[in-house]
Amino acid sequence: MIRVLCLAAVLVLALAAPAAAHTVTAGTDLRIAQTIAGAEVTVVVKGTTRVPGPLRIGVIAYQPVSGLPIGLEVRSVEDGRTVTGTAQAAANPQYTQLQVERTGPHELKLSAGNETAVIPFRVLVERDSAGEFLIYGGLFVAAVLLVGGLLTGATARPGRAMALAAGAAAGVTVATMVIVFESQVPAPPPDGAAPAPTTSTAEGRPYVQARMETVPAQPEAGEEFTLRVDLVDGSTGRPVDDLTAHHEALAHVVVTSEDGRYFRHVHPLRTAPGHLEVRLSAGRPGRYLAHAELERENSGGQLVAADFTVGGTAKASAEAGTVTESGKTGAPATQAGTTVTPRLQPAVPVAGRPTTIDLDTPAGVRTWLGMTGHLLIRSQDGRFFGHVHEMGAPGSRVRFTFSFPEPGRYLAWVQYATADRIVTVPFTVNVTASEAK
Repeated sequence: MIRVLCLAAVLVLALAAPAAAHTVTAGTDLRIAQTIAGAEVTVVVKGTTRVPGPLRIGVIAYQPVSGLPIGLEVRSVEDGRTVTGTAQAAANPQYTQLQVERTGPHELKLSAGNETAVIPFRVLVERDSAGEFLIYGGLFVAAVLLVGGLLTGATARPGRAMALAAGAAAGVTVATMVIVFESQVPAPPPDGAAPAPTTSTAEGRPYVQARMETVPAQPEAGEEFTLRVDLVDGSTGRPVDDLTAHHEALAHVVVTSEDGRYFRHVHPLRTAPGHLEVRLSAGRPGRYLAHAELERENSGGQLVAADFTVGGTAKASAEAGTVTESGKTGAPATQAGTTVTPRLQPAVPVAGRPTTIDLDTPAGVRTWLGMTGHLLIRSQDGRFFGHVHEMGAPGSRVRFTFSFPEPGRYLAWVQYATADRIVTVPFTVNVTASEAK
């Protein structure tokens, strides 16, 4: 009996060994925001529970679109097997069902208009728990031995009956110990998870080196151009293709004009390993600033910045791209005829001290990029850029807390999603060095 109990303890301790450092979750949905064919959408890949089995994909539209079809192509990286389909971008989309044959790395190719994006993802399926095997196995063995002990005792063989009873007790003990300690045992990685790294990543991976450029090199006002972001590893110089989704996007890019009258918050398409791009247009010539937020696996968040110049002459649609831009920086925006103006507390923020920013949302709010609201802040000279979130539940108001780092003038934009569009509210903030007496 003592040997059996020792064996049970050894099994429990073995099961409690640390799991692989690469943490993934099977059965959860993957949500990736994309700016494609002029629309802001979020692609949802529903978690699957078995393979071969169905994989459901939907495309949520956050701006009015008229029957925008999105071509879907799912390809297994390991065997090249491909399935195709079509999804319609909509506020409440119908999910397209495709068939996947195996777990592991896959690529989802999106096609809309004449744009294409390739999103890497993994099909993951939960493995059966070793703890469950021991629990049910131990109870089954205990039941068999107990019945055998009763039958042996009935035939006047007490020695064998006691031995069988001891075995049954051991089986129950093993099952009980696993039940007690199972909550402390890390779950095994799901089928299809990436292999555990062979080298230590305790210090994290290096930041990326990013290069942003426009094609053409100097866009013309009113003409479409492409903003490209090339990412390479800071130590090897190889393309970085391990971006992790944060706030439901592989990267967030914010483009503003120097005076702040032009504002776009977009989510570039991955067109090749280490290569992102998004199409834009600007109605006025001048200097523009681009800030990109991204994060690679086993590394921290990173902000990269660049600037570019738009040439030509101003076009009639000079403020295209700012949904609620009223024509003057800092002027209140309107929502369905209702003027909305952010409220600051204190009214004149002090550098280095928290400021609360409230905004009423009469049209209501729905979650976008995993949050109910976004506050983006840029210093007048463009050297500082900040992005914070409203963490509360959707309602009729969004609230943010932010500490401005230095005195000066800041440009700010509040963004949130309603039932049919993304609302952007621009305003300016003058921050002092100390509280006014």
